[in-house]
Amino acid sequence: MPNYTLNINGKKIIVNVDNDTPLLWVLRDELNLVGTKFGCGIAQCGACTVHVNNVAVRSCSITVSSLNDESITTIEGLSDNGTHPVQEAWNEIDVPQCGYCQAGQIMTASAFLKENSSPTKDEIREAMQGNICRCASYNRIEKAIELAAKNS
Repeated sequence: MPNYTLNINGKKIIVNVDNDTPLLWVLRDELNLVGTKFGCGIAQCGACTVHVNNVAVRSCSITVSSLNDESITTIEGLSDNGTHPVQEAWNEIDVPQCGYCQAGQIMTASAFLKENSSPTKDEIREAMQGNICRCASYNRIEKAIELAAKNS
């Protein structure tokens, strides 16, 4: 198996995995960064969302061999202590129910707000439509994103 040097949460990390290993499994199984969740495995639910070069991507569908010096940020690296504006808004609005999808929701929302700091409700809905919440916390998610946009 080849070695890959990844830049994860600001640290260079060497992993020894097959070239077709999805980033999700490197994060969870090799590095114990378990905040990124497995949902569907086909990039349809958003539970495994991380940032690659500040863009929200589904880590279940990107292989480790395709990551050449890209900057990868997981939910663990979004902020040192949960003080990212999206994380604070999530807490203030009390978004989570079961919580399983929340890391992916937060990662998608934070990448979106970096691109669009004053979104409309329709823009928020469009940006978040690929993230599934089985508890149907969508209204609270939208409110938290609106709050984070105001507080950023």
